[in-house]
Order: sequence, then structure tokens, then C-alpha cells
Amino acid sequence: MTTRAILPIADTATTTRRAWTLLRRHRRPLVASVVLFAVVGLSGIVPPYVLGAIVDVVQDGTGSTGEVLTLAGVIMVSALVGGVATAASAALLARAANPALAQLREDVLERALHQDAERLEEAGTGDVMSRVGDDVRTISESLDNALPEFVRAAVAIVFTAVGLLVLDWRLALAGLAAAPFYLIALRWYLPRSAPYYRRERIAQGERAEALMAGIHGAPTLRALGRHHLARERIDHHSRAALVQAVDVYALLTRLFGRINLAEWVGLTAVLVTGFLLVRDGAVTVGAATAAALYFHRLFNPIGAVLLIFDQIQASGASLARLAGVLELPRPRPSTDIVFRRPVIRLAGVSHRYGDGPDVVRDVDLTIAPGERVAVVGSTGAGKTTLASIVAGHVGATRGDVMIDGHPYAAIGPVDLRRAVALVSQEVHVFATSVRENVTMGRPDLGDDEVWAALRVARCEGWVTALPAGLDTRVGHLGHPLSSAQGQQLALARVAAHDPAIVVLDEATAEAGSSGARDLDLAAEAVLEGRSALIVAHRLSQARHADRILVMENGRIVEEGTHDALVDHGGRYAQLWSAWSTSDPL
Repeated sequence: MTTRAILPIADTATTTRRAWTLLRRHRRPLVASVVLFAVVGLSGIVPPYVLGAIVDVVQDGTGSTGEVLTLAGVIMVSALVGGVATAASAALLARAANPALAQLREDVLERALHQDAERLEEAGTGDVMSRVGDDVRTISESLDNALPEFVRAAVAIVFTAVGLLVLDWRLALAGLAAAPFYLIALRWYLPRSAPYYRRERIAQGERAEALMAGIHGAPTLRALGRHHLARERIDHHSRAALVQAVDVYALLTRLFGRINLAEWVGLTAVLVTGFLLVRDGAVTVGAATAAALYFHRLFNPIGAVLLIFDQIQASGASLARLAGVLELPRPRPSTDIVFRRPVIRLAGVSHRYGDGPDVVRDVDLTIAPGERVAVVGSTGAGKTTLASIVAGHVGATRGDVMIDGHPYAAIGPVDLRRAVALVSQEVHVFATSVRENVTMGRPDLGDDEVWAALRVARCEGWVTALPAGLDTRVGHLGHPLSSAQGQQLALARVAAHDPAIVVLDEATAEAGSSGARDLDLAAEAVLEGRSALIVAHRLSQARHADRILVMENGRIVEEGTHDALVDHGGRYAQLWSAWSTSDPL
């Protein structure tokens, strides 16, 4: 199986720094929750101590019923205070942590969306989606349940240990007999757990990538009879994720055995010591009873800390994956450069994917203001890569790419996207209204401007016929659109954004013969007055271009107008002859 270059994973120091940076913005609820957690811990040590006092009162026979009831009332009040403080502390912690998590998710998604498309494709869609989906859900579940319980358990351990020490130092010392066994268990577990969870999260990301790739490519795979390969890949990654999950549970099972041994050693030591001290008259039966209850009360908190630490480790691994995305390069700030009628120039441009061969080789190209340049060639000739380079979605491995003399690398992504728009064969219809699909990134546009863009893209008619017009929800779970309508909506979005340069990468290839002419006319209208690079699926699109480039093996092998290239009798003439014979359009 090929190893993908997944997005980075932050180290512990970086993850901690990122978490604190987000949490300190919500200090007040965070501090209040810490205070209330302390109240919970204090209320928890009251019942064992009071129960010990009740034992002494009953044993001496000197106390009254009223005194016993009063002590019982103290236990009830402490339980009530502890319950209220528990609920309030969890709520305040959520008020501090959940907004921080929401901000982290937004920051991660924003940073990912500003990366080069090539980098994200190299990592795989599943890696990105598992981080903003599965990892955020893992952290959110910990914030709602595991983290409050972990803090309460840690506080209970501290206060109970102090209460045991105050009760009698010898009983506390007996309880410490369990400490070495707990430490041995932790020392065995901690170095092993973090790598286990890291591998588990990576395996889940690989599984998500395999599932998404299989679902998106299902029609093509079935048509080619290769769907079994997708099933095998999904099965491979699913089994890998299952193996990692089983390994984690096996690790936990071995930890539980070590915890049970520590509990047995500690409780036995406290009971034996209490018996000896009571026999010698050094402590009362009530004190020995309270000590045993105190130590027994440590079972659940210590077990919870170790068990919940399992979830905290998983959350830590997820947080490290999110923080790792934030370590990717920041997008360059906007310089507010406005390109009105720019010149695009490529000089000696080559590009390769990873360690593979060059797919674009030594391309020199100038696109003048308002000029339409079409690119044709056989499959694999490098047309799409060239289009992606001109659009700024893929960086050149070698050579210079400039707009009005400014290197692409020196221009902020906001400025570049404002100047250059890309419409590919695989357009995305956002799951929202038609209006928001057109104004995506330009929320300042009014309805008149939206309708004007729709008219340019020749989709005013069918949008008017929709149940709610501009307010009709389309995309996932919305009103279904055909491939041609989705392309028209993408072209309308380009018209609304009004870029100086448009790159069409087989943008009308998905339309059937009935919709091809409408899409071609829509594309021509949108391109009016703009510079354009058109990767032509149908040669009818190239025929009316100002200039045609013919690519083979990553190089431009022919260049000229349609008539000149046909008369030349070269590669384009061969393509034109084959296409015009087979396609009536």
C-alpha cells in the first residue's frame, strides 16, 4: 500500500501551547469551575469522617439519638452541596472549553483551506475530514464527560489523601503501601498508551480516506469492473483500524489487573494497621473505620483517573492532530492589489508530483489582457496541471509564474483568488440556497446582482422555476440539480465575483449533447471581456479561441489559431479530423 504524506501532527509542547492560548480567552468560567471542583472535593471527604464519628458515638453509648441524627444531617448537606457544585463545575468548564474547541475547529479548517490544493490532495481528503470530524468529536465528548470526571477524580484523590493524613499519619502511611504498585502500573502504561492512540487515530483517518474514495469513485469503478479493488482497500484499512482498537483494549485490560493488585495491597495494609492501632488503644474504632472508608473511597477516583486517562490520551492525540494543522504555513496576508487587465506569463515552467516525472515541461506562455487561449491534447498530456498552475492552485516545481510582473509566490491567496477564478469539471454545489451558492465569498451582493450573474450564465429560467427561487436549497438534501445546472451555477458564481482571468478546466465536459450548447454559450458569456485559459473537452470550444495550444507529454508542441493549425496538418489537424467526424457538434 502507498504511504500518503498526511498533514503534520504537533508535539506535546506545541499542543499544550495551542490549548492554553485558546483557553485563556475564557479565564473567568475556567477559574470558577476550578473553585467549584475544589468544593466538590471538600464535600466528598465529609461523609467518611462523620461516619467514623457516628461509629464512636454508638460504640461509647454516650451519644443521644439527636446527636446521631445531626451527624447524619451533616452528611446529607455535604452530599447536596457536592451535587450542586458538581453540576455547576461541569457547566462552567463547558462554557470555557466548548467555545475554545469551536474556535480551534474554525482555525484548523481555515488553515487547511488556505493550503495548496496539491498538499491537501497529497494528504488525502480523509485525513482532513477525520481531523475536523472524528478528532473534534473525540475532544468534544471528553469535554462533556471525561474531562470533568477526570478533574473531579483528581481533586477527590488529593483531598481524600489529606483527610487520611489528618486522621492519623500511621493509617495514611499504611495506605501509601499501594503507591508503588500504582506507580509501576502507570510507568508501564503511559509510555505505551500515547503511541497506541496515535496509531489508532492515523488508522481511522486512513479508513475514512478509503471510504470516501470508494464512495466517490463507485460509479466509475463499477463501470470498469474494478469495484473489488475499492472493497479490498476499504477492507484493508478497516482491518488495520480494528487491529489498533483491539490493541488499545488489550493494553487497558492489562492495566486493570495491575490496578486491582494495587487496591488489594493498599486496603489490606490500612485494615491490618487499623486493627493493630485499635487493639493498642492508639486510635478509636471510628477513626479506623473512617480510614478504611477513606482509602476505599480512593478506589473509584484512582480507577477513574486511570480509565479516563485512556480517553484523555485519545483526546490528546486528536488535539495534537488538530494543532498540527495549525503548524502549516500561514496564508500570505492580502496586499489589496487589484489586477484589472493583467498579463499572465509563464517562463520555463515545469511541474512534477512528488518524486514522479515532470508532467509539465519547460512551458513558456503569455496570456494578454482579454485573450482566450485554449489547450487541447490527449489524456495525460498535462493540460489540467497547466490549468492548475495558471489558476494558482498548484505551484510550479521550476520556472516563474507571474501576473503583471508579480510572482504568484509573492501574492496573497486572497488577492490571487480575486484575480483568477478556476472552474473545473467537478464543480461543487454547496448545501445552501441558490443565492448563497452565487454569493459565496461575496455576501455583499444584492439580489439584482445575483440575478444579473444568473442571466449571464443562462440559468435565470430554471432558477425562476424553482420552488422558492433564489431561496431554494440545493446541494445535499436539497433540490436536485443536473450536472449542467451545477456547472451553470458555478459559472454564475464566477460572473458574480467578476475576476480578470478565468481558467476553465473541461468545465462543460459533464453536459450531455442536449446541454453542451447551452453550457458553451454560458461559458462564452461569462468569459466576455476577460482573459481565459480553456482546457477544451470538445474541440468546438477551442475552435473560436484566439489561440490554441496543443500539448503532448507535458510540452506545448503546436500553437496558433484554429485555421492555421488545421492547415498546418500536424497533431491538432489530426485531433480535429477525428473529432469532427465523430461529433456532430
